[in-house]
Amino acid sequence: MVALVAVVTICTAVTGAYRINLTPSEPLGLWRIIPLHRPAAVDDLLFICPPETAAMRAARARGYLRSGSCPGGVAPLIKTVIAVVGQHVEIGVSVSVDGRGVSSSSLALRDGKGRPLTPFPSGIVPPGYIFLHPAFPSSYDSRYFGPVPASGILGLAQEVFTYVP
Repeated sequence: MVALVAVVTICTAVTGAYRINLTPSEPLGLWRIIPLHRPAAVDDLLFICPPETAAMRAARARGYLRSGSCPGGVAPLIKTVIAVVGQHVEIGVSVSVDGRGVSSSSLALRDGKGRPLTPFPSGIVPPGYIFLHPAFPSSYDSRYFGPVPASGILGLAQEVFTYVP
């Protein structure tokens, strides 16, 4: 009976657009995906499926991405939009967008296991793409994998029951 209740609860959560975040990029806990009926904007906190690219496959192999329901078998990311189409993103020691510095954006040259990290080249965000970065400085985000297709957006991320350890 307990197993049946657990299965029903999990199915309801998934079909009801609820997700559990176990990554340090945003508070741990229960989140909800809210449909987004407009183009993504700067400061939107989103759930997004990462594209199936060589950078994402390498990230998965390194353990940066968890298993989940997105293409490529990875979990959706929860990230904040910091740049949209036409904005210039400069990636140096830290990130700036249209000449304005982004907080908590200094780049790491190595990950937590000492493996080298390569920053994405600076440039203009192309049509159909967004540039992502959360406030968590050790996040694996667009500083390293570049802009991502807006077509992967699942919706806005809304905290339901979360905590910061």
